[in-house]
Amino acid sequence: MEVFVRWRSQRWAAAVVALALVAGACSPGATPSASDSAAATVPESTATSPTDSAVTYAAAVPLAADAQAPCSGLAYQPGAKPRIAYMPPATEFPYYMAIGEGIKALAATAGVDSFMLAPQSGADINGQMGMIQDVISQKVDAIILSTHDEGAAAPLVKRAVAQGIAVIIVNSDILDFPSPVQGVVGYRQRAGTAKLGEYAIQAAAGKGFKVGIIEGQPGYHSTERVGGFLDAIKAAAAFEVVASVVGGWNVDGGNLAGTDLLQANPDVTMMFAANDYMIQGAAKAAKALGRTDLILYGNDGDTNSGLEPIAAGEITATVDTTPFAMGETALQVTLDCLSGTFAGGYVETPVQIVDATNVTAILCNPDRLYPKPQKTYTCP
Repeated sequence: MEVFVRWRSQRWAAAVVALALVAGACSPGATPSASDSAAATVPESTATSPTDSAVTYAAAVPLAADAQAPCSGLAYQPGAKPRIAYMPPATEFPYYMAIGEGIKALAATAGVDSFMLAPQSGADINGQMGMIQDVISQKVDAIILSTHDEGAAAPLVKRAVAQGIAVIIVNSDILDFPSPVQGVVGYRQRAGTAKLGEYAIQAAAGKGFKVGIIEGQPGYHSTERVGGFLDAIKAAAAFEVVASVVGGWNVDGGNLAGTDLLQANPDVTMMFAANDYMIQGAAKAAKALGRTDLILYGNDGDTNSGLEPIAAGEITATVDTTPFAMGETALQVTLDCLSGTFAGGYVETPVQIVDATNVTAILCNPDRLYPKPQKTYTCP
């Protein structure tokens, strides 16, 4: 699922070098990288929300100085039942619905009035901007926002913050939103796919591979995800990238890209795609071409396009970015901001590598997945 965040991303790239953040968990048997071993453990927040919820999260990393809005001086009255809007870029993306399910689950236990408002299409930028204006006029206490056009959203975010509404950006790792916000919640995309690249090297056990890459549409997310994987596999002399094509972030695009890539480069034996939809499409292309020898890697941890195909032996592994847990964390951060116990900043959410050895343990807990698995899985 993609949020095309591009605004001044070089600041984040520079900041990452100076920050030691929590690393996502490796899959069973995977060895941590040198950078993972060197990373300091960040203590969990012990703050409580206005409703005393129990979700904890890694301590926040400061945003850029000109991108941080304070959690003080909000219109929210302590003790009141918070009213919070979740505003993803579109309802067409299951990934954002999974984040919403996490928000909904915590809201139910925390006694929070939350609702989701989004256009059907991710291309409907004007529709989302109109909805943000409507929500501001409703005088909600907070907005959990993800947008495909942060430049268009920035003036509205500025208006919301000026009116005392807390704004938390979700599914992002950018420290510099173009208008100050109270917090940013999401996983480090480059670090996640770098972990997958390290896993691929270990799984290869010295064997050589011709690698094909399926990118998303040009933008920050594609650059980070592809870049992380490429950064990692540079350490393996036996891995050679022979082709890189655009797959459009969807199954059909991945199918077309995978077909073209394999026909033009029949020596490719490994493919990495920047999301699970595209690698599922590439898997369909491989099957149609009679290629049963391919190693296939994705990113996101989508239930039906990533996790279940791994269980079925159709895809090799993916980066599970735990969107349900991300939603819980985003709401907890929002509640802590309303209570004044969150100082602001970027909160990193975990990732893990999922393959055939651990996928069933995830699929057997459908209450934390969206969409639900199409089959019933028994926990090991």
